[in-house]
Amino acid sequence: MNAVTKAEPQQKLMLLEYMADKYGLRPQEFADTVRKTCGLATASPEEFAAFIMVAREYDLNPLLREIFAFPKRGGGIVPIVSIDGWVNLVNSHPACDGFEFDVEHGENSDLVAITCRMYRKDRNRPVVVTEYYDECKRDTEPWKMKHRMLRHKAMIQAARYAFGFSGIYDEDEGAKIAEMKDVTPPQPPAPPKPPVPPAPQSEAKPEVEDAEIITEDPVADGIDADEHDPEPGEILGTSADRTEFNPTAFFEEMETSFAAETTVEGVEERWNEFDPMAQFDGDDTNQGIAKAIKNQRLQEIKRANGNG
Repeated sequence: MNAVTKAEPQQKLMLLEYMADKYGLRPQEFADTVRKTCGLATASPEEFAAFIMVAREYDLNPLLREIFAFPKRGGGIVPIVSIDGWVNLVNSHPACDGFEFDVEHGENSDLVAITCRMYRKDRNRPVVVTEYYDECKRDTEPWKMKHRMLRHKAMIQAARYAFGFSGIYDEDEGAKIAEMKDVTPPQPPAPPKPPVPPAPQSEAKPEVEDAEIITEDPVADGIDADEHDPEPGEILGTSADRTEFNPTAFFEEMETSFAAETTVEGVEERWNEFDPMAQFDGDDTNQGIAKAIKNQRLQEIKRANGNG
């Protein structure tokens, strides 16, 4: 019998399982270690998942603190990449063709600026970024080594321009963002509704006993929701109809949808349907996660077609 037996497809690991397996730990051990050592002790499950997804996208090791987090004032986290992480990002990028620095001094040999030239193999000209000491210096212990710190600044900014790294920050940037106050103006209270005029005596409805007050969904009470005219102040539906938005569930649904597509065009159509850039407008971290999910699926499709 010449029946062809197909191999069972390998089960796809979930995000936490994938990261834990990569470093040889059990998922709970990995999660506990990262939470305790990377500034995520009080992070919510959604914030922790976002942090881990950024680490996976950029292939940074949180156990070596190539990436960690600052708690944000008012809630949330800010993903921070150490200088070792930035160097890893640049040197491991397949298009990287090296980088170099120029140092500018003023009178009395005072440091003025440092310029970084970042080269890519697929471009004829380097990306050139100059960072000025007076604009970057901070009154912190590391900045006593001003040449080293300004060199880091120039290198990080050049890397962003050259390779499009987004949603991650250096330690100085992260500290400033974490200390920022939420300046979003509070929502003004809703104006009171005008009183409902009493119905004419001829149209007055019969009195209803207290036990007959509608407290459930009108459909459950045998009333057609399309035909039911709610009384003023009556709330239809239950608390289950008013659930909060869950970013983790959104990303999982988007990832599952992408996995069903086998062409670049199909992934682009799903991307437009989910529209994560609008969904997370102003949220660089979650926008970066969405881009990471899309790019990962595109790379899988290219590899499957022999273009990887």
